[in-house]
This record gives sequence, structure tokens and C-alpha cells, in this order.
Amino acid sequence: MSDHNNDKHYKPAKVWTNDKENGGKFASANRPTAGARHDQTLPVGEAPLQLYSLNTPNGVKVNILLEELAELGIKGADYDAYKIDISENDQFGSAFVDINPNSKIPALVDYSVVEDNDGEPMTVFESGAILIYLAEKFGQFMPMQQGRARTDCLSWIMWQMGSAPYLGGGFGHFYAYAPEPMEYPINRFAMETKRQLDVLDIHLQDRDYMCGNGEESYNIADILIWAWYGQLALG
Repeated sequence: MSDHNNDKHYKPAKVWTNDKENGGKFASANRPTAGARHDQTLPVGEAPLQLYSLNTPNGVKVNILLEELAELGIKGADYDAYKIDISENDQFGSAFVDINPNSKIPALVDYSVVEDNDGEPMTVFESGAILIYLAEKFGQFMPMQQGRARTDCLSWIMWQMGSAPYLGGGFGHFYAYAPEPMEYPINRFAMETKRQLDVLDIHLQDRDYMCGNGEESYNIADILIWAWYGQLALG
């Protein structure tokens, strides 16, 4: 491990400027400006739902829910999936930015609502928003009525969405993708990741699923959390 004191003379500028690449794996994507960087046309299939994504922890969340809906034979949940290669900066193409101005996967387009949406398909971005949208659209894998069950589900959804950046963008980035190992950020984010896992260990001591016991308690909170923390636990 490199000596983290090598950067002891570094002083952050009062006004940060993007004057050099950081050298990390995703350095080419790391810019301070938003918007499209190149022209792009996305494929569109015949299914009502068009998914543009990648098999990252955030990306697989939507695939899991769509496959669960398919297993139930839910009409209208058919989908076509297309790869957005974030290592090639596909997420900054003009057509993808039209769907998600934040240039992150996954993104979903629902063509089944065109007639009810002023002739336009529905676009949805952010994995949590997509799962809530699909769960509510098809009335599956999320409590629909106001009350404790729905509140618990939403609370754990927001916990995952707020916590994952520490796990992926924090610990995962500095442990696996930074140009060199740095003790301080790895230690800081490793401790927070272990704390989050302890939150789950304590919560799941007497529960089958995040929101209760029995298969009827399985919902999109479990899908969101498993995509990150379940895969982490599996190595």
C-alpha cells in the first residue's frame, strides 16, 4: 500500500478546475459538466417496455423485477433490454441523455402509455424510481395502500438509495478503481460499509425479508438491497 502521507502537501483549490485526468479507471467519464457528449441513436424493440442498462448492481435491479413480473405472467410487462456500456461512455450519448439527463444507468421507456401521455412514451430514470413505477403500474411487489407495510417498504428503498453511494462510489471505487490504494478513504468507506451490513444483520435477525416474514412480504425493497448487499455478501 502506498503511503497516504504522499499527498500531505496537497491543498484543495478554492475554485476547483478540471485541469487534468485523475488516472482512475473511469477518468474519461469524470467531468464537471452534464449533457450529451456525442450523437447517438438507441435501438427500440417491439415490447412495451424498453430498458437501457448494464449488469451493475443498480442495473440488475430492474431486470430482477421484470423477470419476477414475467414469472407471474403479468400482461404488459414484456421488455427489450439494451446494453449501455458505461466504460465506453454510452451514457453520455444524446439519445440516452434525453431519457436520463443525469447520464446514469438504468433508464426505462414505457411505450404502453403513449395514448394517455399526450402521444409521448413515459421515461423513467433512477433505479429506485423505476422499481416504484413498475410496482405501482402492475400492482405487484409493493404495498399499495397507505399504512405500515408501504411506509416500511419506502423507508428501506430510500435507505438503499442513500447508502449505496458509500458502498459503490466510496468503498468500491477507492478499493478497486482508484489509480493507487489510499489508506484514508478505504478505511473510512470500509467502516461505513461494515456499519451498513450490521444494520442489515440486526434488522434481519428475526425477519425473512426486509419488511416482514413470509413470501407475501417480499417486495422491491428486497430486490434493491440484494442487488448491492446480497452480491457483496456472496463475494
